[in-house]
Amino acid sequence: MIEFRDGRVDDGDGARLEGAMRAEVEGIYPGLDMLGDGMPKAGPTELGPPHGRFIVGYENGLAVCCGAIKRLQPLICEFKRMYVVPEARGRGVGRLLLGELERRARALGYRSARLDTDARQVAAVHLYESAGFVPIANYNANPAATYFGEKRL
Repeated sequence: MIEFRDGRVDDGDGARLEGAMRAEVEGIYPGLDMLGDGMPKAGPTELGPPHGRFIVGYENGLAVCCGAIKRLQPLICEFKRMYVVPEARGRGVGRLLLGELERRARALGYRSARLDTDARQVAAVHLYESAGFVPIANYNANPAATYFGEKRL
């Protein structure tokens, strides 16, 4: 069972998990700086209250996943910084995290959620499409993304 708690992208377990996620992604895409100019912003301002959230999932007291909600428009949000530690992959933790982000986004009043990734992240694309996200046009000019999805909440 995963217990989800509010967290921060820039502090504690949230910062540690987000840093591991960035290191992994930047390893897949040599030369990419996820915090660099031209990348969509996803810091504490964008991922915090009142319109955003950053959450950390705990299993047996250990932080195993994180994810965030970012406001794009009054009724549309974006899911960002989704990450599951390697030791917890393949057990449905990512699906639970995605479901919790959807639940919290609905509670914040969002009616649609968007996300992006790259086709090289096959497991992510499979998760998103199996959860009901449908491909859409590029909505955020992320230079590292090739897959853009949206789901009605």
